[in-house]
Amino acid sequence: MDTVDSPADLKQLSIEELQRLAGEIRHQIIETTSKTGGHLAPSLGAVELALALHYVFDAPKDKIIWDVGHQAYAHKLITGRRDRFHTLRTYGGISGFPKRGESPYDTFDTGHSSTSISAGLGISTAKELKGEKSKVISVIGDGSMTAGMAFEGLNQAGETEKDLIVVLNDNAMSIAPNVGAFSSFISRKMTGRRFVNLRKDLENFIKSLPGVGENILSFVRKGEDSFITFFTPGMMFEAFKFKYIGPIQGHRLDRLIEAFTNAANLEGPVLVHALTVKGKGYAFAEKDPAYFHGVGSFEIPTGTPPKNKPATSPSYTSVFGATMVDLAQKDDKLFAVTAAMPEGTGLSAFSQAFPERFLDVGIAEQHAVTFAAGLATEGFKPVVAIYSTFLQRAYDQIIHDVCLTNLPVVFALDRGGLVGEDGPTHHGHFDITYLRSLPNMTVMAPKDENELRHMLYTALQHPGPVAIRYPRGKGVGAAMDPEYKLLPIGQAEVLKEGKDLQIFALGSMVAPSLEAAAVLEKEGVSAGVVNCRFVKPLDSSLVDIAAASGRVLVVEENIRQGG
Repeated sequence: MDTVDSPADLKQLSIEELQRLAGEIRHQIIETTSKTGGHLAPSLGAVELALALHYVFDAPKDKIIWDVGHQAYAHKLITGRRDRFHTLRTYGGISGFPKRGESPYDTFDTGHSSTSISAGLGISTAKELKGEKSKVISVIGDGSMTAGMAFEGLNQAGETEKDLIVVLNDNAMSIAPNVGAFSSFISRKMTGRRFVNLRKDLENFIKSLPGVGENILSFVRKGEDSFITFFTPGMMFEAFKFKYIGPIQGHRLDRLIEAFTNAANLEGPVLVHALTVKGKGYAFAEKDPAYFHGVGSFEIPTGTPPKNKPATSPSYTSVFGATMVDLAQKDDKLFAVTAAMPEGTGLSAFSQAFPERFLDVGIAEQHAVTFAAGLATEGFKPVVAIYSTFLQRAYDQIIHDVCLTNLPVVFALDRGGLVGEDGPTHHGHFDITYLRSLPNMTVMAPKDENELRHMLYTALQHPGPVAIRYPRGKGVGAAMDPEYKLLPIGQAEVLKEGKDLQIFALGSMVAPSLEAAAVLEKEGVSAGVVNCRFVKPLDSSLVDIAAASGRVLVVEENIRQGG
């Protein structure tokens, strides 16, 4: 790996050397993420894809877009960032996602799912208008392909017949029931250069036949399509007018290179379907790819967190999940909805305990919100558990399908505020701004994990929509009350009286505000601290508290505008 400073160096290597390089790359990814954390399993599963793509295509002239970016670590290692890879996801280090400002090989900033096809189509259209001859490749996972946006992109690409290569990284085998040597052979041979050239010559000859050429050509094309469809699982993509290549064994470099070479020689939209193993090369990640999808630091021999880590408080996510299970035992109308994040939102235990009252819609946030609205119209109490940053995708549904009709849907917004290593695409620092303006919406933020339990209980009794935003990571170690409390809507909590300054703190900022007030006290400044609890409705008594000292400091994890 020390000899590979750019994709150009790959083109000098044999298949055997590329295979050895794949092993070295996996070793480096495991070593680094064991210290920094990161998206281990997705990147381990896409090593050969990255090598084959950069071997066949000429980046950065050819544009490669990595959907979401979870699987792009190998791409980073072979595009000049090997020496900085140890800084992955650290302050001042390289990003865990593709970033245009970081490298010319990063075509498009990603982080959210299912954007690569639309972005790739836009880039391809722009290149055509500029008269530039190069290839555009969108790499997308089978999970991301469940989102409506991906199908919108496929539909438009097929209609416009633009040059676009879509690589489907299928690590769940959910789209490929007919996998076998013969189907792979048929697909590879019928998209090879020799067959494509022969087909063009035959089409031109048939077209030249006077009077009957077009009718004969139409009949031949239908027969060819039926033959391919019978032996391959590409019928769905062919319906979008994509030429289909696959399924390909996604860890066979020779097969991938052949498939990508064939795709590069075709005109119009092409889809290459590669079957991969998530977590490939690290036994613990292969066995539990969900856990190692996005993981913190771990010990390589055991796959477990470092033993020297001090005992910590439970996370907000785990407290939310446990509270949901507890409340569902007492209320048979409670229903949990998530968008491809049952583990990430803490709902795994709920899904096992109450499978009939749980739905994972996949990467379909818009559908999740309106589905929940439908449940609410029939007397159920839906809780949509979702990362704050991903709820942005369903903004119209929140307004139109929930708030305008004042339906009792609860939005449990995990990762509210700053999220650290995942960076700007995953910060939940817009939610206060875009939710507080909506009609009928109540917005809460707990000061600790115990208050989160009370807020969830309160939200489920409220007759209108409620959003509860809480941070990533561990709680503050608060003691858990034995009983749930119904919090008065719109009522703040004065935690400390002060004469010189009033600190209005929200959610995760309450604990550090109390610490700051203690420091100020030693400096002779009397600072009061208020746990605002509610962004909307805001407690009107805060006006009187502010007037008492004339100095107010508002502390929140949100953008300045609209906070």
